[in-house]
Amino acid sequence: MTQNDVTTRSNRGQWENAVEGRPELSASFSSREEAVDQGRAVADELGSRHTVEEAEATGAVTDEG
Repeated sequence: MTQNDVTTRSNRGQWENAVEGRPELSASFSSREEAVDQGRAVADELGSRHTVEEAEATGAVTDEG
């Protein structure tokens, strides 16, 4: 990863965007879709790359809705 690259990943039932070298721009979201949309927007704004790390299936139900 290089400076300002954005990674969207699952973290304990929430989705988060981590911005390399810019922790103040990192954020958490309740849905994958929202995190991916925001991650893409941040990467576009910074002129950087956006990567989505898919979550491994655990068999646990984390969203009843």
